[in-house]
Amino acid sequence: MEELELLEKLKDPETRNFAFNQLVRAYQERIYHHVRKMVIDHDDTDDLVQETFLKVYKHIDRFREDARLYTWIYRIATNECLSFLKKKKRRFFMPIHDLKTELVGKLDQQADLSGDEIQLKLQKALLTLPDKQRLVFNMKYYDEMKFDEIALITDTSVGALKASYHHATKKIEAYIKTH
Repeated sequence: MEELELLEKLKDPETRNFAFNQLVRAYQERIYHHVRKMVIDHDDTDDLVQETFLKVYKHIDRFREDARLYTWIYRIATNECLSFLKKKKRRFFMPIHDLKTELVGKLDQQADLSGDEIQLKLQKALLTLPDKQRLVFNMKYYDEMKFDEIALITDTSVGALKASYHHATKKIEAYIKTH
């Protein structure tokens, strides 16, 4: 289904549920992988993906159509991830270092994420980055998004994103060389 047709059906009470089901089928896997790279844990990821789509369903009437639907959904998922990580740090009174240690521990336990040794090392390096830098790196490197698209999602300037990505790659390189 084309995006415009899907939007029409989402806004029509008669076809809303069917269209929403189509929307979830179209985007759920990509959103899941985006969220999983940020929070690592499968159960947390499932909760955040569900929360993302719940917000999409509740607020589809607020979608202004000045960006692609997927970009809007991605932005909601991104905000859910960042809020979740911030709440987790506050809830457990964890310094950033302790949260990263916890995420690395989960990464080591997750058989489906371990992959080969260099991939595991890259994932551990990513966990040393500040959340926003990790987010930008994931979107650019893994999701192959353009900086313009990332700028729409994160509400950040292209220049700032390029700088974040540059700093992230330098930190990752340094981590891989020393570990």
